[in-house]
Amino acid sequence: MRSASRLALAAAMVAPLLAGCGSGGFRPLYGSASVGGAQADAKLAQLAVTTIPGRVGQQIRNELIFQATGGGGEVQNPAYRLDVAIRESVTSTLVRIDGDSGSQIFNIEAKFQLIRVADKSVVLSGTSYGRASFERNSSIFSNVRAREDAENRAAKSVAEDLKSRITAHMGSSA
Repeated sequence: MRSASRLALAAAMVAPLLAGCGSGGFRPLYGSASVGGAQADAKLAQLAVTTIPGRVGQQIRNELIFQATGGGGEVQNPAYRLDVAIRESVTSTLVRIDGDSGSQIFNIEAKFQLIRVADKSVVLSGTSYGRASFERNSSIFSNVRAREDAENRAAKSVAEDLKSRITAHMGSSA
């Protein structure tokens, strides 16, 4: 009897919170944004990503273009332009007594600005971070390959974060 009354009390407390979900409190990020705007995917397809220097920068740019257009290539008449500047670093972890590192963490700090092309105003800016660890071995080739894989994982993480933040902004400023 007690557990049934606790369950009823919990349901009564949660019901008002869930009632606000249908009134525009929450809306799907990639669904139809019928509350004043086009779909987020259509807006994201109007995004041009400027060149980001370096191999990791190119990985981030390629991933963003693929996520924005679905592999359709660069946008011809963009409504928005994304400028990204990255800073890369490597942090050694598990340092042994002889000074050699057992693993490392590849870090990316990506500062970005989303610019509306029509009036050249910055509509969104911020910093995104990506980190990926990798093991170090006695083989030079395996170390190079492990670092490259970590760079790719961190770049993909940054690109996904940027896409989420830009899509959220475009969806809310419909």
